[in-house]
Amino acid sequence: MTQRELVQKALDMRRYSYAPYSGFRVGAALECADGTVFGGCNVENAAYGSSICAERTALVKAVSEGHRRFVRLAVAGDSADYCWPCGSCRQVMMEFAPEMEVICLNGRGQAKSFRLRELLPYGFDQSWL
Repeated sequence: MTQRELVQKALDMRRYSYAPYSGFRVGAALECADGTVFGGCNVENAAYGSSICAERTALVKAVSEGHRRFVRLAVAGDSADYCWPCGSCRQVMMEFAPEMEVICLNGRGQAKSFRLRELLPYGFDQSWL
């Protein structure tokens, strides 16, 4: 899958977002090492702590289907600023792919790309255990 196709998948996933409280729709697309792609969207809940971000939705879907190796993730929101993964999402991604490329998009479709280690430079991983 090309980067452009992955980005488009993330943009498209926003339409499935369930965000009645914040109105902040987010879509994500996660590419596995074998080329399989999983989409995700944010799903809010009246008990806010029970909400899940788009990035974690895509990752949990992939892991639940037996995938453990990830190469890149695109995350898209509607805001003027870039849609950065939250700390919880960064930590969950760190568990599986510290060198994964993370492509952050803004509401205009502009992208900035980073390695996960750049977004979470001192992340907690298996080496601490």
